[in-house]
Amino acid sequence: MAVCRVCFRHCDLKEGMTGPCGARTAREGKVVSDNYGRITSLALDPIEKKPLSRFYPGSKILSVGSYGCNLFCPFCQNHEISRSSGSEFDDEITPEDLVKLALKYKDRGNIGIAYTYNEPLAGYEFVRDTAKLVKEAGMKNVLVTNGSAEPEIEEEILPYIDAMNIDIKSMSDKTYKEVLGGDLKTVKTFITRAVQVCHVELTMLIVTDMNDSYEEMTDLASWIAGLTDGRGNVIGSKIPLHISRFFPRYKMCDREATDVGRIYELADIAREKLEYVYTGNC
Repeated sequence: MAVCRVCFRHCDLKEGMTGPCGARTAREGKVVSDNYGRITSLALDPIEKKPLSRFYPGSKILSVGSYGCNLFCPFCQNHEISRSSGSEFDDEITPEDLVKLALKYKDRGNIGIAYTYNEPLAGYEFVRDTAKLVKEAGMKNVLVTNGSAEPEIEEEILPYIDAMNIDIKSMSDKTYKEVLGGDLKTVKTFITRAVQVCHVELTMLIVTDMNDSYEEMTDLASWIAGLTDGRGNVIGSKIPLHISRFFPRYKMCDREATDVGRIYELADIAREKLEYVYTGNC
C-alpha cells in the first residue's frame, strides 16, 4: 500500500490503483501523478477570466489544464475533464516546451502561465516543475485551485506562485463533506497561508438552495475580513471576492439558475466587510 500525501483524504492505494481524484496512481510503493504533462486544454485568456481582477489587469495569460480533481461538485462546469480517467487524452507537453510557448506569446500580452480548468494540484508535480522554469524566464505563475491540498504540498509550490484564485464553495462543513466530498478546514488553512505569500482572490459560486443564504455570505465576508499577513497584520478587507452566478450543469441540471437579484444582494452584504467585491455570470 502507498499513501497519497496531496490532499485531506490520504488515500491508501494498492499497487496499480488510482485514487478517486482520477489523476494519481500507486506505482512501486509510491503515489505518482498519472496526468503529468497530459494536456486537455490550452488557451491564451484574459487574466480577468481566471478570475483575477486586481493582478495585472488587461493582460493575457497562457492557461493550461489537465484532468482529475479531488472534489466531486455536482455542479462542475468542467466535469468532462475533472472526472475523466484521462484515457481519451493523449496530448503531452514538457515543462520546458510549455514555457517556450508562453514566451512565444509575450508579444500578444502574455505574462505567464495559469494552471487551471481541472484541479491543478491533483498533479502538483507538473505545476511545481513548470512554475520553477516560468520564474526563471521572468514570467508570472497563476494557480486556480479549490484549495483542497495539504500544507506540505502548498509549501512546495508557494515559492513559485505569484497569484491564486481559490474557490471557497461554502462556509458549511456539512455541505463540503456531504455535497462536495471535501473538507472546509483544509480549504481555510490553504487560503490562510496563501494570503501571506502571494496575491489571492477568492471565488464563491452561488448555487440555488445550497450556499445562497444571507447568513452564509455574512459568515464568508467576516472570515475573509479577519485574514492576516505573515506578520499578523489584518489584510482581509482588501482580498478580492468574486461572487458568481450558478447555471444548471452536470448533476444539477434540475436546479434553477441563481437569481441575478440574489447575486447583487449577496455582493452588497459582502461589501459591508470587503473593499473589492465582483459579480460574475450576471
